[in-house]
Order: sequence, then structure tokens, then C-alpha cells
Amino acid sequence: MPVVLWIKAALMGIVEGLTEFLPISSTGHLILANSLLGFGQDFGPEKAQVFEIAIQTGAILAVMLVYAQRIRDTLGGLATQPQAQRFTINVLVGFLPAVVLGLLFGKAIKAHLFTPVVVATTFILGAFVILWAEKRSVQPRVDSVDDMSWQDALKVGLVQCFALIPGTSRSGATIIGGMLLGLSRKAATEYGFFLAIPTLIGAGAYSMYKDRALFAAADTPIFLIGLVFSFLSAWICVRWLLRYVSSHNFLPFAWYRIAFGVLILVTHWQGWIVWKE
Repeated sequence: MPVVLWIKAALMGIVEGLTEFLPISSTGHLILANSLLGFGQDFGPEKAQVFEIAIQTGAILAVMLVYAQRIRDTLGGLATQPQAQRFTINVLVGFLPAVVLGLLFGKAIKAHLFTPVVVATTFILGAFVILWAEKRSVQPRVDSVDDMSWQDALKVGLVQCFALIPGTSRSGATIIGGMLLGLSRKAATEYGFFLAIPTLIGAGAYSMYKDRALFAAADTPIFLIGLVFSFLSAWICVRWLLRYVSSHNFLPFAWYRIAFGVLILVTHWQGWIVWKE
């Protein structure tokens, strides 16, 4: 397999890891990277789609490493500790809406909403939601993920479903949605990380199983390279984001989303980039 394809897989992994947990939509950035690198042409369009979903697992492994102690304590306390039981229930409750709606409408969304105009529109609309959320001066009622009720988890899980629309950003939906629902910036960010674990692992496993006939053993190195670089870049990004939210807001991401949405429209109208999944 050509070394250049390995390099492209590594770059795609880096893009995935850096954008998965920021409120800027990894999907839009992967479409851009795919088009610029010609990854789908070299690897195959259908396999490239599955690759983009599968390498999310690398980003999730980074979150699991950062929160390894919390995950061990939760699993170890499931049988006896109410806090561990409550936390686990909250993650599962938040996870379920995306599973149900994804299975019901996933094919229709991919068929009709993966268009430049939709992606650009959701980028820009999402930016205005961030600007609105940051303008509000409401005291959070939930300071920690351990203070969340199952109703809070369900509401954030429902908001996460907006991320089924390409360009919305799963992290953006959970973090900003959580803040609008009364979670502190730190609590919303951390819950978004934990909610990503079953959501993205489930999506990757389902996609790989559904399209398993597309792949041969020779494709394994490409996936491993994408996973490794997705893991490394996500690990750096998650640690940085946790420090960032302690003393900064999300306004820079809102302005970035507007600029990126305009970039999508301009490059699409000029025919410079093929903006499709």
C-alpha cells in the first residue's frame, strides 16, 4: 500500500482528533481534509466514509485515558456506590436518544443533509447559538457532573441529537446545550466528554460491522494509523480544552464557525472543493 496513503490517513486522524471535542464540527473539517488530500479517491469513497467514523474511536480512547481514574472508580463502585450508579445511569440516559434517532433517521440524513449549504448553515447558526449562550448571565444550577439528575442527562442527550445534522458539532451541541440547560461550563464540557464514549464507540462499531464486506486485511494499517494519530491529537486537545474552559469562554469558536461557514459556501460556489460526504 502506498506510503502517501499512510501519510494521508495520519493527517485525517490528526484533523479528527483536534476537532472532535471542540465545538466546531469534526464532520465539516473531515470533508474539507478529504477533499484537499484526495483521501477518498485513493482509499475508495465508501471506505473513506467508514474510516472517518471508525477513527473517532481513537479520539475516545484519549478521553478514556485522561479520565482513566474516574472510569476505574465508577466501574469499581457500580455494585455499592450510589454516586457511581447515578453517574452511569446519567451517561446511559444521555446516550439513548442519539441511538434511537440515529437508527431511525441516519440514512435519510446522510442522503439529504450532507450538502454544502446545510453544513455551512449549521456552522453559522451554531455560531449564533454560542454567541447567545455566552451573552446570557445566568448562574449555573449544576456545578459538577456528579450533581446532574437523570432529567438533566436526558435533556442534554436530546440536544446531542441535533449533531446528527452535519456541521452542528456533537461537542458543540452537548457543551453549549448543557450550559443553556443550567450546567456550568466545566460540567457541560466534562459530561460531553463522557457522553462521547458510548456514542462514538457505538457509531464506529456499527459502521464497521455494517460495511465489513468493503474491507480486506490490507486495509488494517490504514485504520490503525488513523486511530493512532486521532488518539494522539485528541489527547492533546482534551487536556488543552479542560484548561481552557477554566478561564475562557467559547466566543472564539463562534467567530471561527462563521468564518468556516462562509469558507464552505465560497469554495462550493466557486467549485474549488467538492463538499460532499
